[in-house]
Amino acid sequence: MTLSNTSGRRKHGASPLLCIWAAAISGVLACAGAQADRGAGGRPRRNDFALRDTAGRTVRLSDYVGKNVVLLTFWATWCSPCAAELPHLNRIYQAHKDEGLVVLGIAMDGPETVANVGPLARRYNLAFPILLDEETRVVGAYNPKRAAPFSVLIGRDAAVAKTREGYTAGDEVPMESDIVALLGAKPK
Repeated sequence: MTLSNTSGRRKHGASPLLCIWAAAISGVLACAGAQADRGAGGRPRRNDFALRDTAGRTVRLSDYVGKNVVLLTFWATWCSPCAAELPHLNRIYQAHKDEGLVVLGIAMDGPETVANVGPLARRYNLAFPILLDEETRVVGAYNPKRAAPFSVLIGRDAAVAKTREGYTAGDEVPMESDIVALLGAKPK
C-alpha cells in the first residue's frame, strides 16, 4: 500500500488502519496481563517464585511478602555496575533488616558464569541471600529486558512499589529513602 505525503511524493508503509489495529490489540493484551494481579492503589502485585540459594536451600518470595518490605535485585558477575552496587545494597540491608527489610539477590548468570556467583558473594561478604535463576524464569517475570542491575521494591502490601534499572554512584540514596518510606508504611 502507498501513502501520499503533502509534497505529492509517495511513501511505502503499513496501512494506518493496520497500525491502529495492531496498537489496539497490543494495548488490550498488555492491559489484560497487567490487570491480572493488582495490589493497593492499582499497583501491580508480585509473582511468587522459589529459587535455590548458593547453599542449595530453597527460598520462596511468598515467605516474605505481606510482612516484609522486599527488594529484589537482579545482577550478574559479569556486570560492573552490579559489582559497584552490591556493597551499598549490603549496607542498606544491614541497616534496615531489623525493621523488616529483606533483600534477595537474584543472579542472572548462565551456565558459563554461574560458578562465579558464590565466590563473588563471599568476596563482598553479602549478608542477604543470593539466589540462582539459571533458567531465567524469575528474570523473565520481573526483568524481561534482562537489565543489569535491575531492582524491584515490593511493599508490605505485596504490591510492586518501584523498579529501577541500572546503577550510578549515588543511586543508593533515593533507593534507601524509598525503602525507609515503605518500612514506615502500615500494611493495608
